[in-house]
Amino acid sequence: MGTRDEVRHFLSTGEHDAHCRVWPGDRIERERRAHEELRQALVVEVQRRTATLAAEERLRGLDIVPLTRRKVEPMVRGLFPASEQGAVLSLLEKSVVFLTPANIAQVLLESSWLSTAWDLANLYLLSVGVELLGPEAPQLLGLSEHTTCYVSLAYFDEASPFADYLVHEAAHVFHNCKRRTVGLPETRRREWLLDIDFWKRETFAYACEAYSRVLEAGSNRQARIALAEEYAACAAPSDERVSVSKMAELVREAAAARNGWKHILARCAPPTRAVTQTSATEVTTTARRHGP
Repeated sequence: MGTRDEVRHFLSTGEHDAHCRVWPGDRIERERRAHEELRQALVVEVQRRTATLAAEERLRGLDIVPLTRRKVEPMVRGLFPASEQGAVLSLLEKSVVFLTPANIAQVLLESSWLSTAWDLANLYLLSVGVELLGPEAPQLLGLSEHTTCYVSLAYFDEASPFADYLVHEAAHVFHNCKRRTVGLPETRRREWLLDIDFWKRETFAYACEAYSRVLEAGSNRQARIALAEEYAACAAPSDERVSVSKMAELVREAAAARNGWKHILARCAPPTRAVTQTSATEVTTTARRHGP
């Protein structure tokens, strides 16, 4: 297999030889050349598939920072003490990137991992209605890497009353970001912004997403409880990482609680503090929903 074959394989699958053996040079040079060529090939292919698209109008004149702050502020106010809310809000309000024709090339070239770049390419292609790169390509609406939340333009077309994947991806930042990154004091027991069980991270993000919509639409406790029941009855996230029944139960409990955010966090906390969290470089994704 030569470099052309390796490029074709990467474009259709997102996979590549970690040792980059078909490229010339020593190990460091092989990796440098391979990563550069694979990224450039990805950009060229995405641009080829979207060459006839018109300029994106939905973001024209839109200030993303206040939009993001408005969406995430209730979650931050509910999850963090007053002394920490400002620092967390300052982080999140600048964390959201909508993938557009204007920025997709730069995003693909600068993302940390090749696999992430491939996922982001497919997220973008899906959002503009273009064929994905391969049959196994994920159908994503959002993806979080470090403290950046990449969001599909489909966000502005979402019809579900309980969907808000900007909030979903922002919720993932809490377990991806260390406290010292935003200038908050850190201890051995408090290293990350929030202590969330590894196996419940998607449950936490989906619950925050649905609960944010319940709060936004429900003006009082009775209305919020009714909305939570409506959420439980409609199509739930088609994501094998979460239990539909547990999700519905958690949103119901949050809607009835005095501080639903704290209830969600408590239900998604590690069983003991001895559980070790994974690296802050973890990439998390929001799968495409197939329901209302």
